[in-house]
Amino acid sequence: MGIKVIAKNKRAHFDYQLEDKLEAGIVLVGTEVKSLRNGKVSIAESHITIDGNGEVWAFNIKIPQYEFGNINNHVEDRKRKLLLNAKEITKLFHKMKAQNLTIVPTMIYFKGSNVKLEIALGRGKKLHDKRADEQKKTVQRKLQKGIYE
Repeated sequence: MGIKVIAKNKRAHFDYQLEDKLEAGIVLVGTEVKSLRNGKVSIAESHITIDGNGEVWAFNIKIPQYEFGNINNHVEDRKRKLLLNAKEITKLFHKMKAQNLTIVPTMIYFKGSNVKLEIALGRGKKLHDKRADEQKKTVQRKLQKGIYE
């Protein structure tokens, strides 16, 4: 029962300072799962909201239509419900409102035969924060290569 990563949101690590991570189930239809098995998905521009009924929704997750699907093929960028229990939803909601955080999807993967979405609470980075992180990464890369001694 391993984990097979389908896609990662690399942009989330660049734009946000990620804090708490959670694993959420996602409600999908059959042709969406078949398309995911082919490794076709984009979560780079997606975002997550909590509505007034206490339900968590993911928007702009682009799962292209299954190429061998029929007339019952799914809509490519519909909103999808995330499956979390009530305690997790209230914890997310209160942290999001109190600390002015954003809920961002970071990874979508298969866990056994189930599709899971890893979500994280993130604080938006300013431009100078992004530059400082980039400088740290370049120094680490140069140390790995042995350029700085």
